[in-house]
Amino acid sequence: MTPIRKFIIGAAALASTAVGAVGIASIGTANAASPVAATASTTVGTPAPSGTSSTPAVPAGPHVANGITETVLTGDTATSVEAAVKAAYPDATITRMETDAEGAKYEAHITKADGSDATVKLDASFAITGTVTGHG
Repeated sequence: MTPIRKFIIGAAALASTAVGAVGIASIGTANAASPVAATASTTVGTPAPSGTSSTPAVPAGPHVANGITETVLTGDTATSVEAAVKAAYPDATITRMETDAEGAKYEAHITKADGSDATVKLDASFAITGTVTGHG
């Protein structure tokens, strides 16, 4: 076998290996959202509401569940939800507050004093209607 032929066969083998590696790497992302959709649906580093942690919050909505898009709470609504949650869980840190797509009007994601996560559900009057363990 001539050196040129060996080079061509080697280059072809290397190219097919590279193409195969790219194909294998893309298998895990075949059903994932497109990069544009992921960027549009995630707000990273949203500041925590006043009176809570000074570290950036868990990435906030908009999340979609049951065909409803949740939105991050702001202004007087956020202040009212924060007050209700802090009254029930005074030592908790609120990581995110948003509308709820799963039955309640609002929800607040918190980290309790013991380090466990919970989601506090509230009605339109800012009364707590339930707490779900974890980020629900």
